[in-house]
Amino acid sequence: MTAPLTADAHEYGLVGDGTADDRPALQKLVDALGDATAADGLPRTVRVPAGRYLIRDRPVLWRSGVSLIGAGRGATCFVLANPGAPAQPVPLAWFTTAQHGAGPDHHIADVTFAHFEIDGSAVETEEYEVLAKGLGLQYVLRGRFSDLYIHDTAATGFGCDFLQDTVVEGVLAERCGRQDPGEKMGGAGIGIGVGGWGPVERLAVTDCTANGNGTNGIFLELQQDHWAPPRGIRVTACHTEGNRYGISDWGAEGLLVTGCTMLGNHVAGFDVSAQGTTSVGGRGGIVTGCLIDGNVRDGIALGNTPGPYAFHGNRIGGNGRYGYWQHNLAGGDQEPAHDIVLESNDIHDNGLDGIRIDAPLHEPALLGNRVRGNGRRAAPATEGGGEGVTCGPLSLTDPHADWLPDGHRGKTLTVGAGNAEVTAMVTGNTATELTLAPWRPGARTAWPSDATPGSGTAYRLPDTPSPRTGLTAAAAVTHPYVHGNRFRDDGHPRTQTHALWIAHEATWTAGRVSGNDFSGNASAATRFDSAPSGGRWRDNDG
Repeated sequence: MTAPLTADAHEYGLVGDGTADDRPALQKLVDALGDATAADGLPRTVRVPAGRYLIRDRPVLWRSGVSLIGAGRGATCFVLANPGAPAQPVPLAWFTTAQHGAGPDHHIADVTFAHFEIDGSAVETEEYEVLAKGLGLQYVLRGRFSDLYIHDTAATGFGCDFLQDTVVEGVLAERCGRQDPGEKMGGAGIGIGVGGWGPVERLAVTDCTANGNGTNGIFLELQQDHWAPPRGIRVTACHTEGNRYGISDWGAEGLLVTGCTMLGNHVAGFDVSAQGTTSVGGRGGIVTGCLIDGNVRDGIALGNTPGPYAFHGNRIGGNGRYGYWQHNLAGGDQEPAHDIVLESNDIHDNGLDGIRIDAPLHEPALLGNRVRGNGRRAAPATEGGGEGVTCGPLSLTDPHADWLPDGHRGKTLTVGAGNAEVTAMVTGNTATELTLAPWRPGARTAWPSDATPGSGTAYRLPDTPSPRTGLTAAAAVTHPYVHGNRFRDDGHPRTQTHALWIAHEATWTAGRVSGNDFSGNASAATRFDSAPSGGRWRDNDG
């Protein structure tokens, strides 16, 4: 076979009729072009015309210097399937450390994957297999992944690790992680392992969308706990919606997240924690100019990090529980987080507290934030059933109700009783209708097994907790600097009970609290179940 710089896939045996297995021909072509590149140092390109190209039972082992270019999303589609090998994961392209010895000195270089679709819906492994991805490459140098549509994979859609001098742009990942129950590794829309190239990995993830994926929309994960968390990674102008987590930092250093939207994710919009394989949280990150709205539980969930971390100029509203939650998961770093900064954020209309501190902080700074109208989960316990009560795929309607609008946000709805009892999460409500979250990311209904409860089925909603504050400290806070914030509720009725609550299990030591507006909350400006110790408090209205 001759090895041109650009090869038309049809001229080298690929059919693209959706029936013939195109994997052998593609593997042969990739090997020939890879050999030629190794010989003369000139990268090659495979151009794939419109069609549906079946990749069956085995992935294609990729080669350095070989690019794959389609005719566009919806035109060129690679269909992954494993009917003859039910234990075999089938990514389109793979090159990994475990299977192929990939590493800094044995890597994939100068490759572009662009303008095609990957359909993973026909891959079904006997057990969940983390390698059942759309793309599964490790140690890529000077790569570009552009204009890709990856959907319905059994595990992560775009699952490439250790990307140096690489750009991931315009990738749409939907309904990936089909076989992940939500608690396994992988199962994300875009999942990128980091740390393999050392303390700096120059990677840009930009203009990507991750929607309805089993675990994360986008995650960065340190792969070995003895590696240095790498700097140099940017996530810009991305959209994550309806995943378990929106964007997660599980072990980067100085991650920059700018101008992203994180909406309707089931656990948190933005997450730093010990969830990753190495139980290492990110540190040194900056999140700025993002919209973090309507997540089923928390807007930002930050923990298991030594710090610092900074959040500037974000809108964090309408989340089911907390706008910002400081916490630590078991198994990760439990030391106080240093130098956490919340500055100029709009934190509003969240179900419970605007800011909740459940893990120790040292020298946090809260500057110029507007923390207003939180505690929306203010409706009392209620129950109903009988004539007129109906359930839809994502709703429950009771025409006889008169609920406080959004007063049940973030509550667990229980429908039925005994063996027929099911639960769903409330994302919002009108006076007579509850809006419900899908029972898992990517589902089209709130009801497991698609079994919508029948008309008239009894339901109940729990009572609301109190207090529901602008800022709650329920852990040790030392040397805080809280200045120029507005902790207020101008709603009708007011639902944010206090501006600041220091719970009985908390300590608040030294620091400075000055120039804040604590007035206009439902119950009182402050509540000190544990008195602050030392520090300077002055010029706080209310």
